[in-house]
Amino acid sequence: MLAESFETFVNSLQLKNSDDIDTKFKSITKRLNMSYYGSNSEEEHGYKVGSLGRKTAINGISDMDMLFVLPKTKFKQYDEYKGNGQSALLQDVKAEIRKRYPNESIIVRGDGQVVVVTFSNYEVEVCPAFENSDGSYKFPDSKYGGTWKRTDPMVEIGESEYTIDQTNGHFKNICQMVRAWKNNIGFKMGGLLVDTLVHKFLKKYPKYVTVTYEDYLNLFKDLFLYLKGQNKEQIYWQSLGSKQPVYDKGKAFIGKAEKAYNKIKDLTEESENLYEKLQEIFGIKFPIPEVVQKSEFSSYDLRSDNEQFIDDMFKIDIKYTLNIECDVKVDGFREGSLRKFIQNKTPLLHKRELKFYIDVNEAEDKGISYSIYWKTRNRGTEAVARKKQRGEIVKGTSQKVEPTSFNGPHYVECYIVSNGVCVAKDRIDVPIFQTPFKIKI
Repeated sequence: MLAESFETFVNSLQLKNSDDIDTKFKSITKRLNMSYYGSNSEEEHGYKVGSLGRKTAINGISDMDMLFVLPKTKFKQYDEYKGNGQSALLQDVKAEIRKRYPNESIIVRGDGQVVVVTFSNYEVEVCPAFENSDGSYKFPDSKYGGTWKRTDPMVEIGESEYTIDQTNGHFKNICQMVRAWKNNIGFKMGGLLVDTLVHKFLKKYPKYVTVTYEDYLNLFKDLFLYLKGQNKEQIYWQSLGSKQPVYDKGKAFIGKAEKAYNKIKDLTEESENLYEKLQEIFGIKFPIPEVVQKSEFSSYDLRSDNEQFIDDMFKIDIKYTLNIECDVKVDGFREGSLRKFIQNKTPLLHKRELKFYIDVNEAEDKGISYSIYWKTRNRGTEAVARKKQRGEIVKGTSQKVEPTSFNGPHYVECYIVSNGVCVAKDRIDVPIFQTPFKIKI
């Protein structure tokens, strides 16, 4: 029964727009082949890289990384360019792509390494490159006057494909479920780091090379244990295959993995709250078998008829950091931070005002066009009795005000949506304190 739920969930993560992505890839490749090789080929010199190339992407992915290999004879032109040759190269490639897509938004991204073509619900990031003698590639970085950087994605793709075959497809499944966890909880973790750490995990736990769906609960216990044990002071990890450095400045995944591990470490397939905890980790779409009775779930979390889920409204691909905070006010005066109230176990009284606001929004810092959505969810017996569970997702601004009106746990989530994709999310929980008081909301 549990094995079937894991398998069904994995199947739900598979790409549903792969044909459209493939069409765009071929179209851009053909245009650049015409520009630089005088050829109509839709496949030569173009490569899908990133998670699509490694075959670990999940449905909802908001960008396709592609490499286009330019003629070696062109390298001298840009390497000896008077000025910033790397910037000139990117602008030239941008101009050639615009011939195919005159009406689409086409920019050189802020980091100055790729040309970005924006379509509905996803972007294509085109990295022009030159092949090195060892099979790796050098690509332009236009920052700081311009330099050439090295990448070796084909070795990473090869290692990923080998491991997928070696594990009968389960390496791909595990990488995809880690992405689903990341998107559900709402924290940044690069795709190459996901695949690298899962690859290292399988090296450390070779028993899982022959894993089946029946083993997934124990596997994820060990995987979260492995992830939470990573060194917070580590600057980078060596990627699978190429051994190139993979950086993660915030290392948010370590703390998130600890919370996930604590949720499931003591669970078995017979545990009454097993599916509830798995949904908390992987999202509401983790399937619950029909034979599992609704009464087995927490009575305080009965869903209202109006509850909405961001997964049903937009694709999810968390790429940016979002932090929300909350001030507690009474009669217009600030009593303190909600997080401090919870930390100090200070009760929230009635007739208080909770002012939620965005404290960090990386999407705004990067100049990304976006919209803001909020969700307020009340839980507890009083909320159920008064039919005030709420849970609607509404468009808003950078602030949201809620009153404290009745006892029970409560949470507020905020979402950043760009180009039809939820790219950032955060949540503040307001839990019930069992003793000596209850938080009133």
